[in-house]
Amino acid sequence: MHRLTGDTERAVRELAAYCLERLAMQAPLDRPLPPAELDELVGQTITADGIGVDTAIQLWVKVLGPACLSVDHPRYLAFIPNAPTKAAAGFDMLVSAANVYAGSWLEGSGAVYAENQALRWIADLAGLPEGAGGVFTTGGTIGNLSALVAARETALKRRGGQAPHRWAVCVTGESHSSVKHALSVIMDVDMIEVPGDDRGRMVGATLRDTVASLSPKVRDGIFAVVGTAGTTNLGIVDDLAGIADVAEEHGWWFHVDGAYGGAALATPSVRHLFSGVERADSFIVDPHKWLFAPFDSCALLYREPALARAAHTQRAGYLDPVTVEGEWNPSDFAIQLTRRARGLPFWFSLAVHGSDAYRDAVETTLAVTREGARLIAEAEHLRLLVEPDLSVLVFERLGWTDAEYTAWSAQLLAEQVAFVTPTTHRGRMCARFAVVNPLTTADDLKLIIDSMA
Repeated sequence: MHRLTGDTERAVRELAAYCLERLAMQAPLDRPLPPAELDELVGQTITADGIGVDTAIQLWVKVLGPACLSVDHPRYLAFIPNAPTKAAAGFDMLVSAANVYAGSWLEGSGAVYAENQALRWIADLAGLPEGAGGVFTTGGTIGNLSALVAARETALKRRGGQAPHRWAVCVTGESHSSVKHALSVIMDVDMIEVPGDDRGRMVGATLRDTVASLSPKVRDGIFAVVGTAGTTNLGIVDDLAGIADVAEEHGWWFHVDGAYGGAALATPSVRHLFSGVERADSFIVDPHKWLFAPFDSCALLYREPALARAAHTQRAGYLDPVTVEGEWNPSDFAIQLTRRARGLPFWFSLAVHGSDAYRDAVETTLAVTREGARLIAEAEHLRLLVEPDLSVLVFERLGWTDAEYTAWSAQLLAEQVAFVTPTTHRGRMCARFAVVNPLTTADDLKLIIDSMA
């Protein structure tokens, strides 16, 4: 089963040909299928004797693959899309074929070296010091969780091992759901919700006032504050400099969640929005969101990596050859031990195309977003709800009910025009575009806007 026999060699060649074809084409949007239809078209695939190479490949090519939406389609504008470069997607095949393990320097020094160069580029964009470093995790969920675990462990040591009555972290209503889930469910930490301003931003003055209103017992348990550099729903950047001031006053860990928006650090046109990010103790950005890498990849950076290493390094007799002083082991900086080299496709694409190309690609999406905002503002049937900071547009169709938004979204997908899902803003359903694909044009947005007339 593990040898490259005639059948498996043919399978690999056919799969490679399919991958090349997929990379070369503009993929159709495609659509999900209900379980009953998949049962009818596919049936049981796991059998005692196997279904064979030809059947398995054809089931994927003809049925299962087309039942997965193409998130790199230019009019896939829901959630936060994903648009990897061809270079990144191609190198992802190599990472899988080589089965690169990148949890430790001992086993994957070449991969770790390359990943660290990509991490350094991001650290430089954020203005983090020379000693900053970290790891590529699976996504923002694990990146945020790992950073906050390191923050709590650091706070505990600074308190001489004496925990407070309850640990707590300051967030806002626009903080990502993964942050709130990590804190309340996984870490069992209380959340202090700081009211946002009229755009939903956490600002330093409100954070300071909110904390001052707490009882000394509650205030004593705060060990971190989470700022957001590009909220998922609205694309808004918090007052990072103001938050950093308050965190410094209280000796808290300052974590910045830039999973979506952090990519815009590469662009001159909006770099000023991120003032203060250089003071973060930890920072994340997902290359699989707006830095054109395939799923799944989150760059997690620490100002002082030694603090994260102290929190996350796992000890066991069999790991002694790995946990060598002075070596950079990526598994020391997040909650995972076994680790795929998930930063390599991003590194390869960045090395091939150059950082200027990345800057220009992100600027292109910002320009399309601004043109989309203009189109919405000029459309009599629409109203822009939030002036965009980055590449998210939130707007309403005047007079529509929730059912009409839902029906419109379903029809767009059924007709293979676009994938756009409704969201909510201040308790009301509305429409939302997330533009992260440089192939998305203003004409694409206009086509969808016109469909709402």
